Amino acid sequence: MDAIYRLIRALKAPRKAVCECRGEGCRVLIHVPHATVPRRAVPTRAQLTMPQKTLSAKPADVQHGWYIIDADGEVLGRLATRIADALRGKGKTNFTPHVDTGDFVVVINCERIRVTGNKLEQKMYYNHSGYPGGLRERTLQEQLDRNPVEVIRHAVKGMIPKNKLGDAQMRKLKIYAGSDHPHAAQLPQPLP
Repeated sequence: MDAIYRLIRALKAPRKAVCECRGEGCRVLIHVPHATVPRRAVPTRAQLTMPQKTLSAKPADVQHGWYIIDADGEVLGRLATRIADALRGKGKTNFTPHVDTGDFVVVINCERIRVTGNKLEQKMYYNHSGYPGGLRERTLQEQLDRNPVEVIRHAVKGMIPKNKLGDAQMRKLKIYAGSDHPHAAQLPQPLP
């Protein structure tokens, strides 16, 4: 930046106009003393920008951590979003969409989730046996009474890619209805 200020000062300095008339026409040159103009006054674009490198994670270099979430009193959709982001590794600086960079997530107390509005009676879960007339439907309240683990799994699965990578990410999700879980040896940290 110092070079730019020196160039501006040099251009504001008094100049001498020199006429070079050699028969082919008149040409006026502006003479600026060389002592005031630096050799490379304007910085190049490479000097102004920081070098940037795109990091692409390799599967062998990824470190998978363990996190735990207590679902007691959490809103279903907001909880599922946090879980899906952790499973995909979206919060990591080396996130790569085609590599499994996510962490393991343990969810406890999933039977005590909360929903807003009238979703307990109005939200429906559908299942089809494959036979004509084999459509079964349950409300969210019935599903929570029957299998609360499947409620969170269904919500998170809708936010994960629908391919082999998404299947691998869903295998890192461990959901338990109560507060007990068999993953104490992995020392899971609370999910931020």
